Amino acid sequence: MTESFAQKAARAQQRLISSSSLMMETLEGAELCFPQLLNTSCKKPTRPHTGVMLFYFLSFISLLTAALNLLVIISISHFRQLHNPTNLLLLSLAVSDFLVGLVVMPAEIILAETCWFLGDLVCAVYYLLPFIIVCASTASMVLISVDRYVAICYPLHYPNKVTLKRVRICVCLCWIYSLFISIIILYANLKHPGRYNSCHGECVVNIAGDVDLVASFIIPISIIITLYLRVFVVAVSQARAMRSQIAAVTLQRSWTVTAKRSELKAARTLGIVVAVFLMCYCPYYCLALTGGNILIGSSAEAVMSFLMYFNSCLNPVIYAFFYPWFRKALRLIVTFQVMQPGSCKANIL
Repeated sequence: MTESFAQKAARAQQRLISSSSLMMETLEGAELCFPQLLNTSCKKPTRPHTGVMLFYFLSFISLLTAALNLLVIISISHFRQLHNPTNLLLLSLAVSDFLVGLVVMPAEIILAETCWFLGDLVCAVYYLLPFIIVCASTASMVLISVDRYVAICYPLHYPNKVTLKRVRICVCLCWIYSLFISIIILYANLKHPGRYNSCHGECVVNIAGDVDLVASFIIPISIIITLYLRVFVVAVSQARAMRSQIAAVTLQRSWTVTAKRSELKAARTLGIVVAVFLMCYCPYYCLALTGGNILIGSSAEAVMSFLMYFNSCLNPVIYAFFYPWFRKALRLIVTFQVMQPGSCKANIL
């Protein structure tokens, strides 16, 4: 009887241990992206209370970015008075900023909150989109700087050199260049998808940092800064000429040969856009300049990426403060007056 009781107790204890072990495995599996892969699966991301507030804040910024840039796109596309080379470049920038708010930022938010279930190849292809959009935004800034440089430094040649047809070609080349550079940057990941993932359910890629640094930052920023320094020098000389005590006829002739007041104001506004652009983009690339390695998909990369994406929200805000035509167009859009026949011919300049 004693042995039989001991055997029963041992079996009961073994069942209890097995049940506890099974329960622990079930709980552990519930916290994994792929419960069937206990040893290789990533854990599901957990979101604390502060993470919930951050989630809603970033979602609001994403929605605001898309909405504001959509207003810029509608304004420039609808009103005929705004169909000029400079505004066409702003339209290209607004399209890239709109895609940041509509696609890139929501995808970043969702990726930080859930596991990746779409496979390694889709993960590598997925990261092409933000690189293309961000690179196109940078290239649009370069085109805007070239446009202002020609308008301020060579005003008499501007109408002949900068035409709508040439600007359209430049914008198309800008987006083709962005696609080409993005493929080069992510080539290793496209060739061997998933090589940098530490577990299943993760979407992490590594980039050709040197190519990204040179093609997406050093060359464009060098061009932008060089051209705007030249524009600044010419603008200062014009301001001094306006204040000088020369004859009215001489002053008028000097002003005819050089840039108009509206061109200088546009250069100042776009200079602010470029300055904000540099402040938002520099932290990400300065780390690369110091020799730091950024793993795409890491938390550090996510913070600096959102700072770059936030620039897309600031651009239309700058337009609203410094462009009267945007404020007028905004009123017509919000009040649905753009739905009326002939509204595209409205005088908003």
